[in-house]
Amino acid sequence: MDIPAQHRYLQLADLIVSMIDNGALSSGKRLPSVRSFSEQHSVSVFTTLRAYRLLEDRGILMSRPQSGFYVAAGRRNLLALPSASRLRTKVSTVSISGAVAALLEHASNASLVPLGCTVPAAGLLQSKRLDMTLARAARQHGDRYNIYCPPQGDAVLRQEIAKRAMRIGQALSPDDVIVTAGCTEALMLALTAIAKPGDTIAVESPTYFGLLHTLEMLGMKVIELPTNPSTGIEVDVLSRLLDSQKITACVLSSSFSNPLGSAMPEARKVEALALLNRHEVPLIEDDVYGDIHFGRERPKPFAALEGGENTIYCSSFSKCLAPGYRVGWITAGPYAQKVLERKLAFSLCGPVLPQVALAEFLASGAYDTHLRRIRHAFEENLQRMTRAIEDSFPTATKVSRPAGGFVLWLELPRPFDSRELFDEAIEHGICFAPGDVFSANRYFRNCLRLSAASDWNDRVADGVRRLGRLASTQLAR
Repeated sequence: MDIPAQHRYLQLADLIVSMIDNGALSSGKRLPSVRSFSEQHSVSVFTTLRAYRLLEDRGILMSRPQSGFYVAAGRRNLLALPSASRLRTKVSTVSISGAVAALLEHASNASLVPLGCTVPAAGLLQSKRLDMTLARAARQHGDRYNIYCPPQGDAVLRQEIAKRAMRIGQALSPDDVIVTAGCTEALMLALTAIAKPGDTIAVESPTYFGLLHTLEMLGMKVIELPTNPSTGIEVDVLSRLLDSQKITACVLSSSFSNPLGSAMPEARKVEALALLNRHEVPLIEDDVYGDIHFGRERPKPFAALEGGENTIYCSSFSKCLAPGYRVGWITAGPYAQKVLERKLAFSLCGPVLPQVALAEFLASGAYDTHLRRIRHAFEENLQRMTRAIEDSFPTATKVSRPAGGFVLWLELPRPFDSRELFDEAIEHGICFAPGDVFSANRYFRNCLRLSAASDWNDRVADGVRRLGRLASTQLAR
């Protein structure tokens, strides 16, 4: 199939990545100039520059002023990327609650090496300044905040969230924002506002098991979209599905999906929005990892792009600042009234003190300083974890290379069984997330997700290496 003109830069980017993977371009090597590369491949200079910039944002290339683009130092890339998932046209009921409950029970066990949980460690977040802000608000104005706040949430926090959205081109007013108990409540409010039990929701494949669990509890069905580990869903496949099946809504990650770490390029996001708008299918986007980007610029969410006006946007501070505060938010556009009605029915309003503290923290500028530090920490953690995987897992292992977030997706050759490995790893004091919980149909048993959300230390490094040896032993049986 011919690649549309607007996607040729993606083809060039894939070509460059393959040249790095097979050793044709080694770490630190200078790439051909933009003009030379354009002439070699019969494309415009703009197309080549766009490919180079995309790979720079992903940390694969680095630019040097007046010199050109180079392969980023330290990129060994000994292991290939995971395979893109296949098209499955079957609409499925979801039944993963038991597996999710067991995983979360083990993930909260402090005696296990923490490779299964995506709650950042307190030591890594270092949110002491935020906690002091909350303590001061409670000490000085405790009576003022020991009340029910408006169901939309604290007005100052909503104002700060709207200000930050403007930075990435998302035109919001404080009245557009509804504060929620994390992104989980935001997603539940969005789903119940536009769908009912028995409706079919299109999701990425693999997708976050928490979303699947929510869909199961709401009695909704799922169709899994084939997803590339670098560039997200295949829009042409979504187009064919929309032509042939009744889909009530689509739920997609804005950036750095969990578990793949994929990030749809902006052009594909715009294409997907146009397609969904044409079929009048609402898009719900989950943007919890958007602020944890390793490139120069934060990826724009769907809601900030052409055609994104009706997108329901969900996010939270749980992955980047304060998981224990449980503060998220939703902007629902034409569905705002329905969402607010459900917010009133489900939880009425959120706790006031965490919202007040977060509002002050954002207004002070401390959040941006905090983000610069944790982006570096998470990127370093992922690099260290990747090296440990390369050193200890079977040589045929494939591993994702996310440009943000803090999770890695591993694919091993069949008949490897991550569920069997999970049971064995728990006995050896290690917790991770087996691949089958990321699919309504329990696919991906030969895959697993590792989290780099904890402080990197000898215990974590040893846990990854021991897990790799257990996986190698299983494959050798």
